[in-house]
Amino acid sequence: MLKTTPFRWASQFFFGFFFVYGVYLPFWALWLKYEGMDPGQIGILVGVAFATRCAVNLILTPRIHRAEKLVPVLRWLSLISIASLVLFSFSNNFYWLLLVTVLFNLCIGPTMPLSDSVANYYSKLNLLDYGRSRLWGSFAFIVGSTLVGWLAVHLGGQVILYTALAGACALLLMSVRNPDPYPVDSDTGRSRKGESLIRLLKNKSVVLFLVLVACIQGSHAAYYGFSSIYWKSVGYSEETIGYLWSLGVIAEIIVFAVSKTVFSGWTIRGLFMLSSCAVIVRWGVTALTYELFALVFVQLFHSLTFASAHIAAIRYIQNAPNHLMVPLQALYNAIPLGLVIAILTPMSGWGFEHWGGKVFLAMSAMGVIALFVPVRLLGKNGVGDATSRELSAGSRSK
Repeated sequence: MLKTTPFRWASQFFFGFFFVYGVYLPFWALWLKYEGMDPGQIGILVGVAFATRCAVNLILTPRIHRAEKLVPVLRWLSLISIASLVLFSFSNNFYWLLLVTVLFNLCIGPTMPLSDSVANYYSKLNLLDYGRSRLWGSFAFIVGSTLVGWLAVHLGGQVILYTALAGACALLLMSVRNPDPYPVDSDTGRSRKGESLIRLLKNKSVVLFLVLVACIQGSHAAYYGFSSIYWKSVGYSEETIGYLWSLGVIAEIIVFAVSKTVFSGWTIRGLFMLSSCAVIVRWGVTALTYELFALVFVQLFHSLTFASAHIAAIRYIQNAPNHLMVPLQALYNAIPLGLVIAILTPMSGWGFEHWGGKVFLAMSAMGVIALFVPVRLLGKNGVGDATSRELSAGSRSK
């Protein structure tokens, strides 16, 4: 089989996956609307998508705890996601869409933490810079969201599904080469499946980490689910909406590109506090105005509300022992990025129906809550300090 460098493999996989996600995340609610779903049904479908990702990341993802299994599993998930997208085209019945939504998110749910785990594995070996590798995913998100916005204006809403399908096929092709050296689990300590999750959830530092990230990343629920519909309702075209989403991700790319230099002296705590303040400003402004200049300004805050918080979370995870990285990555994707958003998205749908754009004030309030989480208890390097030794020793003693 053809080989490539770890940086190229991870960067290309990020590119393929986030192209699909750049189509799916900003425009799937619009596609569901084109298929005849009302805001309540859209909220349920989007919420079920996040709930499915949460469940699969809690139950199945931690079972892929050996490094050598990561690449083959990602290939299989890519293949099944193609089949799922094909199934979406067969019916616009709500219950059919619900069923296929579950299947599709059973694939993309584990793909996020497992692809991050591949990058984390090589990052710990100093074979790649996580930020510079991950920025290719952000760049692909821009390409996907911009392209599908333009295509939807000129060809209609059905093109959203076909563009996602084309991206999923490209993702599978990008994954067929093997990274060299191939990931191999060198940890002699092996935690039982599920045991590491339980130990992590009993640790105060880990729980505070999950609560803090839940407040920051969970504040994006209304944005992911209803910002495109909201901006469309006030007169912006799909093309303009695509540009707005792309602008936020351009800012994200810049942060990923310079993160190793700019944030090298920042603690995990400092990065999380920066993100919390940005959450308050971004969603507060989004709630109070839909003037284009204001939206352009606050979309740049995506570099802080998402990217800097994600960098802090990845640092926290990278400081864990190797055999705990996948479980911790799974918890990160399952709870803050899955369960919390799954709960908040239907609530945002209800809020959007009753309050319109003012629903973003509730998202802004989550930044205020985040400021009161006692992040000093995370430690300077999070799980990398005594917590790391405690968890590692505990799992080996079993």
